[in-house]
Amino acid sequence: MRRMSMVGAVLGGALLLTACSSGGAGGGAGGPAGGDAAGAPAAAPRASAAVLSIEPGDGAKDVAPGAVKVSVATGKLTGVTVTGQDGRPVDGALAADGLTWAPAAGALAVGATYRVHAEAADADGLAATASSTFTTLVPKRTVKVEDNVVTGQDFGVGMIISVNFGGLKVKDKAAAERAIVVEASDGTEVRGHWFDNDTRLDLRPAAYWKPGTTVQVHLRTKSVELAPGVYGATERDEHFTVARSRISEVDAAAHQMVVHEDGKPDQTVPIVAGTDDNPSWNGTMVISAKSRMEKMTSEGQTNLKGPGYEAMEPHAMRLTTSGTYLHGNPAARGAAGRANISHGCIGLPDTPEGSDDTPGGKVYNASKIGDVVVVRNSVKKQPLDPANGLSGWNLTWSQW
Repeated sequence: MRRMSMVGAVLGGALLLTACSSGGAGGGAGGPAGGDAAGAPAAAPRASAAVLSIEPGDGAKDVAPGAVKVSVATGKLTGVTVTGQDGRPVDGALAADGLTWAPAAGALAVGATYRVHAEAADADGLAATASSTFTTLVPKRTVKVEDNVVTGQDFGVGMIISVNFGGLKVKDKAAAERAIVVEASDGTEVRGHWFDNDTRLDLRPAAYWKPGTTVQVHLRTKSVELAPGVYGATERDEHFTVARSRISEVDAAAHQMVVHEDGKPDQTVPIVAGTDDNPSWNGTMVISAKSRMEKMTSEGQTNLKGPGYEAMEPHAMRLTTSGTYLHGNPAARGAAGRANISHGCIGLPDTPEGSDDTPGGKVYNASKIGDVVVVRNSVKKQPLDPANGLSGWNLTWSQW
């Protein structure tokens, strides 16, 4: 059971009352020459009506970091200070009504001792104080929280920040969202959406980022309880810059890709898409990784029709987790612009070793992680899962 410290104390001067006698008769033999009246006793100091409550109570141990709260009844809080063993104050916020105070998300560490000192005043300005010392719990399990941001890097306008919780199914999603803050230099609103059975949180704005925007990501999951008894272990700040806008539109039926640079058609590239038996996904995808040479295999592909494959392909740009790439394809040199011959990838004419002078090499060198690739007119009827890669742009803002 939680212990609660409730203290009402007084800081205020006592009112001293003193009475003097008026002139009395002169004394007779042995009588006093003059009469000073005895001083009246001092009035008891008034107690503040403000009653402070600190949770947990003084001396409490194994306290959950999120269970700390200071409140007042019949008054307003005038100051709350929480300090750790190093003497540094803990960040926190006073409620607008002045009745409660709580620490910021992740401000209290696990396995640490803290001292709370709170002050309040009643309607007459009489002060009350209370103090408490407690020790937070040592978690039995922690998880490392990771994302796909490389700090200082430039990303495309379609970049989606994807945060993974080490396979943990997050139960307290609100606490996790409070602990992960994304700030854009132009004030763009960013929201999160949960995927993969609540083990992954993706964050994006309503529309593509504006080129030149600086984005800061604050991971404050350390000491935050994400699921019963499981706490985050990551405390990190990151930033990236949004590069020029580059959006490639693939027409699988016309066998071509039009690249738009900063809103203007920049180039048209002949491509191959998936065959009718193994068609490409339709939808909006985002480049999530790049590799100058990538081993591609049919292993693990359950819906593949025809013989399996394994090949090293040049200039690979990953579009989905399931294995869709935009990549150089030596076999596309004769078919690009005329036929669809791939197992679902978007292929660009290239050499086996990957030449920078080929369409595959030129597109690869001009592309960044976060660039957008939109595929249309594929014969595939199944919709692209927004959780398949950084494909969250296939959800409307209201769905997000």
